[in-house]
Amino acid sequence: MESPAAAFIDRTLRAEASEWRTWADGDASVGGLRVYGASVGAIRGTVRDALRRHRGLEHDDITALASELWAAPVFERRFAAIVLLQGQVDALSGNDLTRIEGFLRDARVPDLIEPLALDVVRPLLARLTGTEADRARRIEARWASADAEGLRAAAALLAG
Repeated sequence: MESPAAAFIDRTLRAEASEWRTWADGDASVGGLRVYGASVGAIRGTVRDALRRHRGLEHDDITALASELWAAPVFERRFAAIVLLQGQVDALSGNDLTRIEGFLRDARVPDLIEPLALDVVRPLLARLTGTEADRARRIEARWASADAEGLRAAAALLAG
């Protein structure tokens, strides 16, 4: 069963869907992910509205919600997870790289890999210090030679 916040986001994204947008993309899937047809603006607005409706979400709530959204193989839900993390990047810690690594491993398309790497991982890495920063650098180096294309792509973006 979905959390109230995830259910709100999913329901709203479905309501914002456009068959025309899905058809314009040529398919109802992108990289094997289903597509509702909601615009990026609708996704951003939906996440903003969800955070207003569900005030007081703390670090663990935010990361759990991101994981919940990511779990369904739907492009808009996964993009909503990224938007959520972009807005809460200051609350993330080096320990969250494990969760993000899982997202990147299964991102499937550059439109998810790029904002996750550049708008979530990069600012997170920039804030880390000491042993947490050392650990993060080792993780990033491991991504460069990983078996998952999404991890390799993220490492290349972060190095560039």
